[in-house]
Amino acid sequence: MSQVIKNLASGPVPPTVPTSFHTDVNSPSIPIANIENIIGGTTSINNNNGVQTDGSSGSNIITVQLTNRIQGTVTTTDATPTTILSFNLGAIAAVFTFQTEIACFNLTNVNGDGYSIFGTARTNGITATLCDNPDKVINEEVNDNADATMVVSGNDVIIQAVGLPGVTHHWRALTTYMQVI
Repeated sequence: MSQVIKNLASGPVPPTVPTSFHTDVNSPSIPIANIENIIGGTTSINNNNGVQTDGSSGSNIITVQLTNRIQGTVTTTDATPTTILSFNLGAIAAVFTFQTEIACFNLTNVNGDGYSIFGTARTNGITATLCDNPDKVINEEVNDNADATMVVSGNDVIIQAVGLPGVTHHWRALTTYMQVI
């Protein structure tokens, strides 16, 4: 932290330090001993801009958050479809687009897979419906035969991993979405 020493008998007075910072949610953030901490983060909250500030309701931390993001991890050791992440579409009729990036490490055979899934789902507020089949790009280091899919169940969109019997796969998925009502 820098210090300003100013002879107040001449020249302009140094600027005053703000006493609070207003944010998009949990406002305000209030400096403590003139210190304001700014950190980064993510949230699944829907925000048309894709970014928001969270003021931590009176402490001295502002979190700049990337919004509309869902993350998940899972480990598979068989061919059973396993949820990496799930997202509830809510009680209001709407359409959602999802862009999911998936990384998969085959720990047993030491190779990797990558998937990119783009899909659209609609909800009537009670039940989710896929709008046609999701598009998928597959990059596999070898013929691993593991797979990742986007499905719906109830009012949820689910990203699933399907591993192989006796093979350990570590999966990580990051999804961004848009919603229109």
